[in-house]
Amino acid sequence: MRQAPDFWWQQGKALKALALAPVSFIYGRIAGRRMQKPPQGRVNVPVIVVGNFVAGGAGKTPTTIALAAMLQDEDYNPVILTRGYGGSLEGPVKVDPDTHLASQVGDEALLLAEAATTIVSSDRIQGAQAAVETGADLILLDDGFQNPALHRDFSLVVAEGAVGVGNGMTIPSGPLRAPLRDQLIKADALLIIGEGEAGNRLLRRASRRGLPVLRADLTPRPNPDVTGQRVLAFAGIGRPQKFYDTLEAMGAEVVERRSFPDHHVITVAEAQEILTSAEEKGLVPVTTTKDMRRIEGSEHELMRWLAGSARVVTVDLVFREERRMLDLLNRAIRNRNFR
Repeated sequence: MRQAPDFWWQQGKALKALALAPVSFIYGRIAGRRMQKPPQGRVNVPVIVVGNFVAGGAGKTPTTIALAAMLQDEDYNPVILTRGYGGSLEGPVKVDPDTHLASQVGDEALLLAEAATTIVSSDRIQGAQAAVETGADLILLDDGFQNPALHRDFSLVVAEGAVGVGNGMTIPSGPLRAPLRDQLIKADALLIIGEGEAGNRLLRRASRRGLPVLRADLTPRPNPDVTGQRVLAFAGIGRPQKFYDTLEAMGAEVVERRSFPDHHVITVAEAQEILTSAEEKGLVPVTTTKDMRRIEGSEHELMRWLAGSARVVTVDLVFREERRMLDLLNRAIRNRNFR
């Protein structure tokens, strides 16, 4: 399920969610038990996982990029390990953003590779070993929080303040990848991005369990081609509404919206519709960095036209307490070294 249903994010138990509850119970039991399994492998460098409680985007990629920059400033040599969702290569393979396409390694891997050395591997243990061979003294595991295969030394779970954990139910009734109580037990810290009562509720629950809670914000980079413009916004991400809200906060007037499933590859017909509608209505087409990486991988003339016409909004994750975040990471690294 790549397009999250609306009832996932509604407070209260919708009829559709309740109808799926028996399936969710079984799914949750299986996922919860899987998370309790001991790791199957480990490497001789610290492993920090960046994950989320729910299916869909919660800000893992910008968080991983921000952590990589922070650790590089501390003279670490982090290597990012990712599954490469949406790509055809199983790996392990070192991502080259100048030669690899999103169809090969996935859109997120191309963004991550611009921040630090990135390895794509469907097998996390083999991928971690490949990361060590490239000279990593620390591994940032992008996603994989629910996967117990690789031993990790610190698990940072990311959540959106606007939606938290949605209706609090497990897939398919809700967005949770496993029951929340099972996931909180395995987390070492919680990072809430942005504001919202849903995030505050999650914060209170995590705090009652003694889990360190940090806050961060996604800050769009200034873009004069977007601010003050009438735009046609299109996005294939976990929650496109988040992108539209960002555009409006930047001062753009979002006249038309085109939402696609997460990691969706824009077709030639869809590109034609976007370009035609934008031209007829005098709108500026605008998309996300992830979507642009997928568009740029096409050799079709119309896709190249879309890549050249569309404007991109880039967001950066900014920790409100960067020093505290770094202290938590350093403590986990020191504890690993003394074992």
